[in-house]
Amino acid sequence: MAFLVCWHRQLMLFFVALGFFTRIPMPRWVVVDRIALNQANRYFGAVGLVVGFISAAVYWAAAMIFPASVAIILAMICSMFVTGGFHEDGLADTADGLGGGWRVADKLRIMKDSRLGSYGALALVSALILKWQLLLALSGLSEATVVSSGWYQWGDVPKPDHVMLAIIIAHTLSRVVATSLIFSEPYVQDDDKSKSKPLAETQTVNDLYVLVLTGISVCFLGVSILSSRGGLEPFESVLALAFSALMVRWIAARFLRRQIGGITGDTLGAVQQVSELVCYGVLFMCWSAT
Repeated sequence: MAFLVCWHRQLMLFFVALGFFTRIPMPRWVVVDRIALNQANRYFGAVGLVVGFISAAVYWAAAMIFPASVAIILAMICSMFVTGGFHEDGLADTADGLGGGWRVADKLRIMKDSRLGSYGALALVSALILKWQLLLALSGLSEATVVSSGWYQWGDVPKPDHVMLAIIIAHTLSRVVATSLIFSEPYVQDDDKSKSKPLAETQTVNDLYVLVLTGISVCFLGVSILSSRGGLEPFESVLALAFSALMVRWIAARFLRRQIGGITGDTLGAVQQVSELVCYGVLFMCWSAT
């Protein structure tokens, strides 16, 4: 009985995280309270896995009809629709705040402003174009594999390719990186005045363990699927992803501590977006290595 109660609690926490970060509705039996909101941070990586699967499925379906460039754009639109542009909004607000403010108070005030400024627009457009181009480069690896080995033929249905797996890995790992900042960095914005509040303000060691284990598991499984198609060995690819994730986290923590003294909900969204782009770049280098 205790085992069932435990699993019911963990499932509820997952749905709390899923309901907060996506447009997917929570079941009616889910109870949301302050404790659940804080404990749900352990499943933020799992939420990324769900968003990644949905986006990858859209790409998979669209790629059977449209060119890869169009299929990638549709997958990107899908991810923004599912999440409500939650993290993209954080990136834009962070760019506006850090770019337009001189003092900490000014930076935090600008982040709370719902209007989009020039720094935010530039950051958002640049991130979307870079994401599209990185995924397009990854799609080129899949096309080369098709020509050389005929791997893409599975009846009339395409197998999972580099783009699909990269989307799943990057959406998961990027949320792990961003969420892990809650463990060590202080939250610096007043809840009553914040436009974008973090779901959790504290993180326990157990929460961090679950979060990191989710990221490592998804990374290793994802790179293992394509290990026979060229590139680095799975262990080497996972090490490259882990090292890059740690570097992004370290740089982000130091940078945000210097700029505003800690983190806000907006800055966590910005870190997620940057981490996602880094994941795509690292995966391209790993999978294109000979």
